[in-house]
Amino acid sequence: MSDQIKHECGIAMIRLRKPLQYYIDKYKTPLYAANRLYVLMQKQLNRGQDGAGVANIKINTAPGTRYISRYRSIDSEAVTGIFQKISKKYKKARKSGSEADLLDASWIKENVAFSGEVWLGHLRYGTHGENSIETCHPFLKQNNWRSRNLVMAGNFNMTNVEELFDILVELGQHPKEKTDTVTVMEKIGHFLDEENQRLFDKYKGISNQEITEVIEQELDVARILRRSCRDFDGGYAMAGLIGNGSSFVVRDPIGIRPAYYYADDEVVVVASEKPPIKTAFDIEYSAIKEIKPGHALVINKDGSYGEYEIITPKAKKSCSFERIYFSRGTDPDIYRERKSLGRALVPQILKAIDFDIKNTVFSYIPNTAETSFYGMIEGLEDYLSAKRREVLIDGKPHLGDLEELLNFRPRVEKLVSKDVKLRTFITNDSDRDIMVSNVYDTTYEVIRPGVDTIVVIDDSIVRGTTLEKSILTTLDKLKPKRIIIVSSAPQIRFPDCYGIDMSKMKEFIAFRAVAALLSDRGQSDLMERVYDKCVTFPDSNENFVKEIYEGFTDQEISDKIAQIITSEHINANVMVVYQTVSNLNLACPDHLGDWYFTGNFPTKGGVRVVNRAFVNYMEGKGVRAY
Repeated sequence: MSDQIKHECGIAMIRLRKPLQYYIDKYKTPLYAANRLYVLMQKQLNRGQDGAGVANIKINTAPGTRYISRYRSIDSEAVTGIFQKISKKYKKARKSGSEADLLDASWIKENVAFSGEVWLGHLRYGTHGENSIETCHPFLKQNNWRSRNLVMAGNFNMTNVEELFDILVELGQHPKEKTDTVTVMEKIGHFLDEENQRLFDKYKGISNQEITEVIEQELDVARILRRSCRDFDGGYAMAGLIGNGSSFVVRDPIGIRPAYYYADDEVVVVASEKPPIKTAFDIEYSAIKEIKPGHALVINKDGSYGEYEIITPKAKKSCSFERIYFSRGTDPDIYRERKSLGRALVPQILKAIDFDIKNTVFSYIPNTAETSFYGMIEGLEDYLSAKRREVLIDGKPHLGDLEELLNFRPRVEKLVSKDVKLRTFITNDSDRDIMVSNVYDTTYEVIRPGVDTIVVIDDSIVRGTTLEKSILTTLDKLKPKRIIIVSSAPQIRFPDCYGIDMSKMKEFIAFRAVAALLSDRGQSDLMERVYDKCVTFPDSNENFVKEIYEGFTDQEISDKIAQIITSEHINANVMVVYQTVSNLNLACPDHLGDWYFTGNFPTKGGVRVVNRAFVNYMEGKGVRAY
């Protein structure tokens, strides 16, 4: 993606299902779980580079022994730094004890932090606010009763934080912050407390120590989550550890945010993506399951586990951006889908180049668009094969040389490469633009000046800033006849409110284009009419902002976008080709969350957010709408 945007966080959880001594004996290390959590988190660094955190819980420790450990960091190498600190705990223990001590699970659990059976890791991408240790997950709600302690981390954004905050106040709480992270944890914590109290009342009559043990064994985590999550509006995959050793991952009823798990007789492991699980545990992809929307994977204190319905699932609308860009392309399903996205664009590309493949060079914007580029080239090869078949089998006439027809291949070159990032420390705007334009470099003398057309595919075009300030300028230096920018994603027209940092209308090049078109045609009053509706009906279930796009075809908007991103210094003719929504849905049939393209938000909170975002734009407020 040429326009970098922040997005969903990443979660990783490991639960050891056997005593720690088992892993020491079999794998010859007390760090079996820590090492694999490290791999899970490193392989998800694409999901969060603003900070990281790790929490660990020891099961069945004696009173007076610390059983919850947590490290968080906002350093540039946060994950590595955290696990280096954990490793130092063991090295320090080795110095004070004997080598044999580190092979004794009982001694380790008594003397070394981060030696428990339950692990939770988190990678943070901050969508708003400051980046500090306090904003890093996991969060911790402490209590002297083990079964009332709660550790939480998640990949989520709630659209109804105000409502959740008010519910907490009505429950008698005094929340310290009005953020989705705090309100979610406090709400789950409230019903965790109530579940503890319910069991305490049920078993009154035996000693309090005995009740404590019974509560830890009988804690109904699914019941807690059913009572906690019923008011949530947003996209979420939330992971939690309870002090008694129980744990859970709960997913929103639409399946917006991803969560996958693997279980065998040794471990239960959860991550936001499948490839990290495969890599860390060397298993087949077929063994990795998706947590169903509206369900929670619950792992009990004794290591037994199950998947339970928490909220009635709705029509699945998993985030399509996961498939287009965010998730690792090494997932075989995502790899195939991205190739399909590239292949689907071929008819539009052929039309844009007037079917003149001979005088066209195909490339991609590094480096995540590479897979869709392969699909595009395969589609072009199929087109050429069909043409050869028409001549050789169907006997259709051919004007050129037959041998040339047989040997002809699309011209493929790596035209754009990202150079070492230059620091734009110069304050003058014009000089800064020059610096930005040199972030990308190009391959010279492969384009015939004034003859060749360049087709460059990108994952998606969000703001268009990098295209305008850097990529087009770089490509124009090659003096092509035309430059065609191709997006494997449709036009991004609406803000996201479920985890991606795309919340302000003015940042979308498609929105800027349609606003300019309305102005060109003397129809700007439509913006005012839509604004009036958004202000008058703030709680409406209707996305009023759709109306501003309805009078224009996709092609009209694409042409205006091309005009906006083409500065007066660009000599080549510039076109922009976008994926269609219908082809996106065909390529990713199990991930139909397309609200950023269509405006069809799957929750009421999402509709409120888009209308509020438009109001903010009209009122000149540069704040996010949720």
